Amino acid sequence: MTLDTWALAWRPADLDNAYVPFASGIGDQTGFSDPAFRAKFAEKNGNRTPEDDVFLASREWEAEVFSGAAHTWEDLELIKAEWDGPIVLKGIQHVEDAKKAVEAGMHGIVVSNHGGRQLDGAIGSLEVLPEIVEAVGDKLTVLFDSGVRTGVDVIKALCLGAKGVLVGRYVWFLLWKVCWKKLIKMQAMGLWSRDCWKTGRQGRTKGDFGCECCWFPWDFSACLAR
Repeated sequence: MTLDTWALAWRPADLDNAYVPFASGIGDQTGFSDPAFRAKFAEKNGNRTPEDDVFLASREWEAEVFSGAAHTWEDLELIKAEWDGPIVLKGIQHVEDAKKAVEAGMHGIVVSNHGGRQLDGAIGSLEVLPEIVEAVGDKLTVLFDSGVRTGVDVIKALCLGAKGVLVGRYVWFLLWKVCWKKLIKMQAMGLWSRDCWKTGRQGRTKGDFGCECCWFPWDFSACLAR
């Protein structure tokens, strides 16, 4: 459970590059595929679906996700009542919060400042990692996230006590590099276009585009298989 994005931060670099993917449907599939959200959207908008108006649906889903209402420790009781699997809290930056996670019966925490993208004045996650591990490392699983770019960064976090390190962005860039030649070929063949991207992220199948790799960059399996 991510704790630090109850309100989407002001991100100058993203705004400078007009990079607001949620507004165009990218990253909204959790909501768009949720029966409850779809029912509420249809009731409010004349039985329309999110696919009928991606921009409007995106705005409504953003209002749900980034509601501006902070999470509380009491909210965890609802999650525990509805979910019998392990619960991990991402965004812990203080020893006292780590201790509260233990008291709340959490299975793990992720020491993270969201890569510095939420609060640009937040302390570095690596700074607080050792004291959090010392305080609760024997009571739950402590993972680390934020600022990881190389294997050396992973080693540092592990040496400071983390049981594991989240490297999603690094893996994403690696896969992008692996698939780059395939993408260039698709562009040359005229198979890749803005329409293809738009259709792909709305949930069409690979076959709709005449190329088995057109899920790029959401599904790299076809690229990696070549």
